[in-house]
Amino acid sequence: MSINRDVFDELFVLEMANNHWGSLERGKRIVNDFSKVVRYNSVRASIKMQLRDVDTFIHPHHRHRTDVRYIKKTLDTKMSADDFKDLTAYIRKSGCIPTATPFDERSVDFCQELELPILKIASSDINDWVLIEKIATTRKPVVASTGGSTLKDIDDLVTFFENRRIPLAVNHCVSLYPSEDSQLELNQIDFLRNRYPGVTLGFSTHEYHDWSSSIMMAYAKGARTFERHIDIDADGIAVSPYCTLPERCDQWFKAFKKAKEMCGAPGTDKRQPPQGEVEYLDGLIRGVYAKHDLPEGHRLRPDDVFLAIPLLKGQLSCRELIEGEELARPVAALSAVTIDDLDNPYSRTQSLHDQISNRGLAAE
Repeated sequence: MSINRDVFDELFVLEMANNHWGSLERGKRIVNDFSKVVRYNSVRASIKMQLRDVDTFIHPHHRHRTDVRYIKKTLDTKMSADDFKDLTAYIRKSGCIPTATPFDERSVDFCQELELPILKIASSDINDWVLIEKIATTRKPVVASTGGSTLKDIDDLVTFFENRRIPLAVNHCVSLYPSEDSQLELNQIDFLRNRYPGVTLGFSTHEYHDWSSSIMMAYAKGARTFERHIDIDADGIAVSPYCTLPERCDQWFKAFKKAKEMCGAPGTDKRQPPQGEVEYLDGLIRGVYAKHDLPEGHRLRPDDVFLAIPLLKGQLSCRELIEGEELARPVAALSAVTIDDLDNPYSRTQSLHDQISNRGLAAE
């Protein structure tokens, strides 16, 4: 049985940075601003929360350690379960998909209570097997970032979820906040695509110079889900440089659309050229002309014909010229050798006959 991975295709994950500073109202304003950008660009987006059971996540003997940045930020941004329920409903009402990164097992249970359709494994937890096994019990599709991981970490994770037939997307990620352009390592997407065929690949980024180039290159390399931290400039709180503001998000979405337009159809099959392209090229190929008078029944030799432009309607081109073809009627010197001058598969097959008859210039 195949794994349904459609849930990840062209999905944008917008993670509210710093747990929206523990403010429900700030979270709602972020949802308001970004859901409008999502709607205006007609993209499919998730707004992602960060869930920690703060009372058990931090050891009671270390709760006073406000000199430790992670402990202080976790305590400062704590929100109640009711606030998260309110925010989840608000995200749904906005037209976006509510998702979350659970950082502990109780938060996984809370994700179930919130009925979140997709869960995220942070780069820091890619080898936290207690948490991973708990997440797997939900059977929910999972996005995992690979920042700072070893190859074995990713191999084990992919094998674990593939064996359980649970949809998994693997995000290439550099866990530097912010990341310089020279640190993005986009060629890793090629590596992941070759190593894990069939697994959806994504790009989770913390860059801060550009909102166009990297997503276009990532899409061209095969990434199909994308993630950034988002924030708003409000309440006198400084926005972290790796965060995306609404106007930058709009630029990001538009760059994605341009990349998709430029890349065209999926690279799994030969593209079908549009009719205009075919007609243009038909005007550049050489047609077959008689060097001298050719009688009926004559079998064509290389020195009987020459190739030149323009190609006329119904005329054989360099593509169809085959030595030894027998003429069904005479052809005068310098005249075009047409499909009706021969009795061969081209003239007897209606679709081929029509194709040659309809291309090229009309004879004067």
